[in-house]
Amino acid sequence: MIRKSMLAGVAAAAFVAATPASGHGTDDHGPGEHAELSAPAIEYSLWTLKNGLRVIAIPDASTSTVTTSLWYDIGSKLDPEGRSGFAHLFEHILSRKTENMPYNMIYGLTADIGGTRNASNWIDRTNYFEQVPAEYLETMLWTHRERMAKVVVDDEVFETERGVVKEELRQRVLAPPYGRLQRFVIAENAYDVMPHRRPGIGSIEDLDSATLDDARAFYEAYYGPDTATLIVAGNFELERLRALVETYFGDIPPRANPVDIAIEIRELEASGPRTVNATAPNVPLPVVGAVWKAPPTTDPDAAALEVLEAVLSRGDNSRLDNALVRSGQAVQVAASVLLFREAGQIATYAVVSGDDKMAPATETLDAEIERIRTEPITDEELAEAKSEIVSGTLRRRETARGRAFELGEALVSSGDPDFADYRLRQITQVTAEDVMRVAAKYLDPQKRVSITYTQGEDDPSKYANPVPLPEFRTLPPATGEIRSVKSEGERMQPPGPGTAPEVAAPEIVEARLANDIRVVAVQTGDVPIATISMLVPGGSKTDPRTKAGIAQLAASLAEKGVDGMDAQEIAAKFESLGASFGGGAGSDGTVFSLTAPVANMDEAGALAARIVRGATYPEDEFARERDRAASGLRVSMQEPGSLSRYIARVAMYGDAPYGTQPEGTAESLAAITREDLIAHREAYFHPDTMQIVASGGIDPEAAIALAEDMFGDWSVDTEAGDVPAEAAGESQPVRTIVVDMPDAGQASVIAAVRAPSRNDADFYPLELANSVLGGGSSGRLFEEIRTKRSLSYGAYSGFADRADESILTASAQTKNETAGEVAEILLNEFGRLGSEPLGEELLAKRRLYLAGRYARALETSGGFNSIVANLLQQGLDPAEAIELADRLEAVGSDAASAAAQTYVDPAKATVVIVGDAAQFLEDLQKVRGEVEVIPAYELNLASADLRRESVGAEATSDAD
Repeated sequence: MIRKSMLAGVAAAAFVAATPASGHGTDDHGPGEHAELSAPAIEYSLWTLKNGLRVIAIPDASTSTVTTSLWYDIGSKLDPEGRSGFAHLFEHILSRKTENMPYNMIYGLTADIGGTRNASNWIDRTNYFEQVPAEYLETMLWTHRERMAKVVVDDEVFETERGVVKEELRQRVLAPPYGRLQRFVIAENAYDVMPHRRPGIGSIEDLDSATLDDARAFYEAYYGPDTATLIVAGNFELERLRALVETYFGDIPPRANPVDIAIEIRELEASGPRTVNATAPNVPLPVVGAVWKAPPTTDPDAAALEVLEAVLSRGDNSRLDNALVRSGQAVQVAASVLLFREAGQIATYAVVSGDDKMAPATETLDAEIERIRTEPITDEELAEAKSEIVSGTLRRRETARGRAFELGEALVSSGDPDFADYRLRQITQVTAEDVMRVAAKYLDPQKRVSITYTQGEDDPSKYANPVPLPEFRTLPPATGEIRSVKSEGERMQPPGPGTAPEVAAPEIVEARLANDIRVVAVQTGDVPIATISMLVPGGSKTDPRTKAGIAQLAASLAEKGVDGMDAQEIAAKFESLGASFGGGAGSDGTVFSLTAPVANMDEAGALAARIVRGATYPEDEFARERDRAASGLRVSMQEPGSLSRYIARVAMYGDAPYGTQPEGTAESLAAITREDLIAHREAYFHPDTMQIVASGGIDPEAAIALAEDMFGDWSVDTEAGDVPAEAAGESQPVRTIVVDMPDAGQASVIAAVRAPSRNDADFYPLELANSVLGGGSSGRLFEEIRTKRSLSYGAYSGFADRADESILTASAQTKNETAGEVAEILLNEFGRLGSEPLGEELLAKRRLYLAGRYARALETSGGFNSIVANLLQQGLDPAEAIELADRLEAVGSDAASAAAQTYVDPAKATVVIVGDAAQFLEDLQKVRGEVEVIPAYELNLASADLRRESVGAEATSDAD
């Protein structure tokens, strides 16, 4: 096992470099060799308290926030016997209440000051984290003390959170077409004797059999300062942090009833190849693939395996993409190498368009695995893989929060926070021979479990591992008393804020290129990675309904060819530079986004400009990618959440331009031609209407100069294309629509009303009112549907920024039998919001919530870029990006209440439910009366009535 010793002081400042091999060729716009890529090492301080708590501090004076995160070495691998998913369930429990915090008070303590919080669970760990304005550091440390030492585990929290976790399982595993494959099938067959074999999210049966005593025993056995690491990152003084940590954690004793967290068992060698043929009821496209066993994170082979994964499947120039997707044998491919503290797994798979493609795709997949086992990869492939990995590291390290999470994951999987930088150094030293060696060792066909996943019944016996599951640990009974929340007069109140640090807002610089293209540039940080976005009008609202999807295909397929370069050469070029490029169309326009290390931005930008100016859409690429888009749509149409959103758009906009599906329909995609894409590019990718946004670790003047090189000489002879001035059309009749999907693992429920445009005077008042309704986990919908009733994993509301009228949607996913109840709650909360005046004290907290969410997004180059690009697309000043708090402050309670009353009216709400209608239709009819029931196979997203023309009037009558 390779491990670096942990440091007791500040890690030395250094750079971890990846040097791409030379010989990729030159570009008219770039140098002969690519610049060496590097990622700044993560600087931190580390110390350990007498009770065993490790503390890591990552100061960053450039941010106005602080992230506090507590990482416990308690993951799903420690789930007790017969209690799969228990570490995950307890992650929910620990977040809820303590002696001094009533149920979900933690939500308000973060959201009401402009912060955010969450928790997560994985094989090796459970973490709890918040990002808040820096002056609330002490408040957050107090909450972590409460949850470590004074948590309340009683019947209320246990039963409520068990219900929530079951809904999460339905939403993430049973409802999505490939949820069972990802969460159940692969893990079951990747391991034989390791506890990693059990699903981390658990099973309905194990969750139902769990007890409150199990939860109390789990807490006493595993949760204490001696299994935890506190990581604080952001704007704080180190000595003050040391004093606060000692105050809040120094007196917490180690676990009184400890259980050793070490896993001594190790995985067996595979006894031979075998095949698993799994089935599930909602699988639109078959899958073929394989899994193998892999070593732990700290194994000397780990770095080469990460490079192997990148060569096989990362980016559009990967081995599997070239062999399977470009050949038309697969719709999607993937390879994953997941390494944990004691064991790991490798998986490869291909999603194919039909049963007839399974055998040839399997043969090709096998051939690619054998090729990488027996032939060295090329120097170019090795360089691309390293560049992609280093570029990904730069993205993670843009913010203090990102650096904290990278250190945390390194620590829990290896025992050493320095492993994050050590891992990167090891990757830079990997050779082509190393990759072939580990491929030969781990991807042995005699140690492989072949997997198919197709449409059929949900039968776990079809994918069961023949090796008997070992009996895992049981925990000693809990001995401590059951705590309770103290009465209001007895509770200790959390400490208030300290002094807010002064952090200057980034300067927004505007310029015009020689051809008058507008450029907005801002330096958002010092990490050497940047994002440039190119905006043009012509989104889905310009698509004819019969050819919906033109704008999206024109944007997403632009990188598939330019004069002199084909798709594979373009992908190879970007990936060798550590760059990512892509385009997408929304309702109002198209955005092309380029993210790259600053050292390679000139060369990457030159290629991006060639694509935007002259995408050729080669016929073979177009035909294949159009088919892939249609296959992707088939998958989305089987997922209740996605399908309900598609239906709501049509129901709310009818035949108006906004009612067009941006991704198209099966029929519209089939009607689109290559010539349609070229015509769209010529009309809408136009210098007269383009705008550019640059952000990240690049000087604004350098960014403007780069934009000048990219587009300053661009001119065309034709006029820019027309854009509909009014895209929303007239308000549509109120409807209640049920799409019957009998095999749905969960129902998706939406209630929708029309909302103002981004430029409307009511935009900010409704934005503020909506944050009360469904803004995050402290919104009313979340409180009523999840917290009080455990009916859903989450419930939220919001409306998109659009140039014409938008739609405000409230949504939740729930088990089929409670869909009617959830619809009723959504409508009741609509009515409450519109009828009860919104008080100033409540709105003050919501202003902070919205401003904080916005500020966090502005900290990354991609986040800032996206926000500013959206503002420009709506015709607004980019300064709005840093003036949101002032805009919200100007909204009074009367204006917010009036906006809620005007727009959020249940009498104006259209309801859409996708699910098994037999389980909820009668309840829904009691709430709404007249209900349209459309069988899923009769649905037509191209028509305002949502029905195929062949369906007669008789089928449109109300259901019994």
